[in-house]
Amino acid sequence: MRPTLALIGMLAGWALLGLAVSFDLLPADAWALGGVLLALLALADATVVWRQPPPEVQRRLPDVLAVGVEREVELMLVAGTRRQAMDVFDLHPVGWECSGLPRHVDLLPGSDTRLSYRLRPVERGDAEFAGVHLRLYSPLRLWRRRCNVAPAQAVRVFPNFAPLAKLALLGDEQASRAVGAHVRRRRGEGTDFHQMRDYRVGDSLRQIDWKATARMRRLISREYQDERNQHLVMLVDTGQRMLARDGTLSHFDQTLDAALVVSWLALRQGDAVGLLAHGGPRRWVPPQRGAGAIDMMLRQTYDLQPTPVATDYLAAATELTLRQRRRSLVMLVTNLRDEDSEDLLAAVRLLRQRHHVVIASLREQVLDQALDDEARDLRGALRAASAARYLQQRAAAHDALRAHHVAVLDVTCAELPGALVERYLAIKREGLL
Repeated sequence: MRPTLALIGMLAGWALLGLAVSFDLLPADAWALGGVLLALLALADATVVWRQPPPEVQRRLPDVLAVGVEREVELMLVAGTRRQAMDVFDLHPVGWECSGLPRHVDLLPGSDTRLSYRLRPVERGDAEFAGVHLRLYSPLRLWRRRCNVAPAQAVRVFPNFAPLAKLALLGDEQASRAVGAHVRRRRGEGTDFHQMRDYRVGDSLRQIDWKATARMRRLISREYQDERNQHLVMLVDTGQRMLARDGTLSHFDQTLDAALVVSWLALRQGDAVGLLAHGGPRRWVPPQRGAGAIDMMLRQTYDLQPTPVATDYLAAATELTLRQRRRSLVMLVTNLRDEDSEDLLAAVRLLRQRHHVVIASLREQVLDQALDDEARDLRGALRAASAARYLQQRAAAHDALRAHHVAVLDVTCAELPGALVERYLAIKREGLL
């Protein structure tokens, strides 16, 4: 419990009263009487606020949040038998973006109070609200008492799954275009039989089912669809290269978001999806089909964080080869540098013995901005030249992989979901699995 500015001001006034007594402007009894009255007043005020129990506080918040998505948190304060003035602050996890706190509340007897504020998680994983901090004021506002109420509440912060909820309302082609993929429409191709239908202009003669045509007395074509029940494995780097940030989210966070998008679309195509995290922390999610596959991937990866360690691509390829025996489409997402090309090429050669491999190399958006900005001084010119040199070396590493017939996507984080979906659909369309 601490004194407020009001009590400090009263003590300063009592000190001035003592100064007046020292100059014989007032009798000494006046100073003593003023001190006694001030002490009694402060003691009575402190006794009231000390004995008065703090209000009960309840927090309404989902147990699962999405990183980077702002949510509203509601606090309900249960009133007691006396009026209470207080400042309220929720002890949310450190570093989260918050607006609307602290809040001053005058809690009247018999009337509960609800207040809300906005909170944005900035990091995935397990987090905890330590409680609610209250600063209670005495009736005369001479003292303020600090206390923590409300039990601790644990929450889990998942990757941002809001785009998946929007895509669920769209068809496959519309969903693919919504994430930035350029989908080429085609008809009558694929390897799995889909249905019989009337002949259309443009159908090839090999699509015509002559037995059905004779029976129906009109031309009937077979329609095929892309092969289903194939496997997609996301190979995600958790090493030091994924610590880079574009905006408020790290490359790793945005990679997980993109992995969820392409995995969800693959599930709609009837394929099984899995994930292997490598480099830093390791996590293996075996490929599976059905709506529960996305939930499993979320539960297994929500607490993954990149760490400042070098990534061993060959070790990751060896682990995946041992775990995933069936031929699959492997999409490796990393931030490729020129010094990684030899190690990565050895890993890709190992994977290609059984799988079809695509590499997505993330490019920092700040590099593109450095080239676009006009150089107005020596520092700006050096910055642009350094960015151009770095991008040139990076492109050379990509070209070295492409020379060995390795598919490499050079994309920013914003372009990653569309690029992965577009390449996945192209591989399905061309029957490369």
